[in-house]
Amino acid sequence: MNKVYIYMFIMAVVTYLIRMLPLALIKKKITNRFFKSFLYYVPFVTLAVMTFPAILGKIETGNLLSALPEAVAFVTAMIIAYCGGSLPIVATVACVVVFVVELFI
Repeated sequence: MNKVYIYMFIMAVVTYLIRMLPLALIKKKITNRFFKSFLYYVPFVTLAVMTFPAILGKIETGNLLSALPEAVAFVTAMIIAYCGGSLPIVATVACVVVFVVELFI
C-alpha cells in the first residue's frame, strides 16, 4: 500500500513541474504571432480531442441514439467556440446540452 503513495507523490511532482517550469523559465512576453495563436487554440482542441472519440466510440456500438447527446453537444460547442466564446462557457454549455438531450431521450 505504501507504493501507491510513492506513485501518487511522483505523479504530483511531475504534474507540478510540467505546469510550473514554463512559468518559471519564460520571463519575456510572448510576441511570436504563430506561437500566440497556437496557445490560444490549445484549450479548444483539447476539448475536441476529449469529446470526439467518445462520440465515435458510441457510434461504433451500432446504437446511434446513444451518441446523439454528445454529437449535439459537440456541434453546439463548435458553434459557440467559433463565435468567440471562452473555454469555460463552451465547456459548460456542452455539458448542459448533454444533460438536457439525455433528459429527452
